[in-house]
Amino acid sequence: MDAEQYAWMSATDIATKINAGELTSLEVAEAACARIEAINPMINAYVHYDREQVLADARQLDANQTAGEPLGPLHGVPFAIKCLTEVAGLPNTHSMTPFADEIGKEDAVLVTRLKEAGGLFTGLTNAPEGGYYGGTDSHLHGPTHNPFKFGHTAGGSSGGSAAAVAAGLVPIAEGADGAGSVRIPAAMCGVVGLKPSLGRIPHALLQTKFETWVFHGPITRTVEDAALMFDVMTGFDPSDPMSLPRDVESYTTELDKPMTGLRVAYSPDLNVGHVDPEVAAICREAVAAFEQLGATVTEATPNWANPEQAMWEGIWVPGFAADNDLFPDWKELTGQLDDQLIEIHEQSKTLTAEEVGRAQAFRSRMYDTFTEFMEHYDLLVSPTLASAAFPLDQFTPGWLADEPLQTQLLGWLLTYPYNMLTSPAITVPAGFTEDGRPVGLQIAARHRADADVLAAAAAYSTVRPWAGRYETNVNQGETK
Repeated sequence: MDAEQYAWMSATDIATKINAGELTSLEVAEAACARIEAINPMINAYVHYDREQVLADARQLDANQTAGEPLGPLHGVPFAIKCLTEVAGLPNTHSMTPFADEIGKEDAVLVTRLKEAGGLFTGLTNAPEGGYYGGTDSHLHGPTHNPFKFGHTAGGSSGGSAAAVAAGLVPIAEGADGAGSVRIPAAMCGVVGLKPSLGRIPHALLQTKFETWVFHGPITRTVEDAALMFDVMTGFDPSDPMSLPRDVESYTTELDKPMTGLRVAYSPDLNVGHVDPEVAAICREAVAAFEQLGATVTEATPNWANPEQAMWEGIWVPGFAADNDLFPDWKELTGQLDDQLIEIHEQSKTLTAEEVGRAQAFRSRMYDTFTEFMEHYDLLVSPTLASAAFPLDQFTPGWLADEPLQTQLLGWLLTYPYNMLTSPAITVPAGFTEDGRPVGLQIAARHRADADVLAAAAAYSTVRPWAGRYETNVNQGETK
């Protein structure tokens, strides 16, 4: 098995072939290592990778299989973990220079589950400092390049994971999503990214266990792989008081639900603001796939006004305030951390209880509006983002460059409303801009209807298949 053959195999296919004895875990691991070593220097998706450990783990998986031990659903399947998620014995830096020497003390629950399912851990992927924005760059690790457009952002904050999957370094990877950090890079890199409902996957990031806006999720090249990975990651764990028991036996068995008769609302902008005309046109054309599947598509948007201010004052700034005590004075870290991250922490010191309370009241009304809206529709579909990938030297799309920080961070995202609502949303490839940058289509459903968004995404992929189109620039050896 060579690296190129491995690069575009799905996790489902790898697991099936290993189970049937057509491949060994070691053969897959050797191909994965060759691919990582050839491509990662160009895109900087991985920030920790240990070839000898990967091969040793693969040999152990083969030995277990030879001994007749039961095989997990991911036996021998390579996976990656975002570097903000703790892995025992490995760097636990939060992508921050001041934490460059920190080491993880234990595996996060989701890491344990992926390993126990037979998954082959390949390393840690890049993220911005503390996961604070929708790109992937830091003083500690540098930028991750978009595999489809070198010199352009891979999105974030799970940009390393999305780039690794898109470039064929690994078939599946974990991301974490506080305002779209799974779906943003997945959309920009032309892959699948699922933000599940609150409680589906036990969280591993927050100092405060009762936050309701950060979610872990799978980043994959196919919907089937997303469901497979999700099956492994879901379920109650006492470490997370928000975590839920599994609601279905297997999400993979729920993927073949028919779309005939479903009511689909298509929103061009979710009331978030301007969408790049080329992105808007690609998504409007893509949503017609649901009509081909027998659904009825109606243009409609929930009447929840623009949620940006409530997201900023009720979730984003207060959420980062929980980390204020990490350093005596964040301003003293200028030059070691991004100025924008420091500004968020400074704003958190002046945010009033009245402003937070008003934002939380908006969030509650927004949830009621969404719930009532979804009584009339089964799915709410929109662009995932207002922009395709932009150059790495930009912090935000060009039309937002002179706006306040909150708008630079949030004004191009159609993802964060579902963090506020805690409802499931998935991004799938919608197409490409004229110059080859991927565009994502976001599919959402009512509260806890995770099986519905996965099934809709799977059905969509039968009408508009994308899994065979991974001729990325890095795959062709191009870096310009």
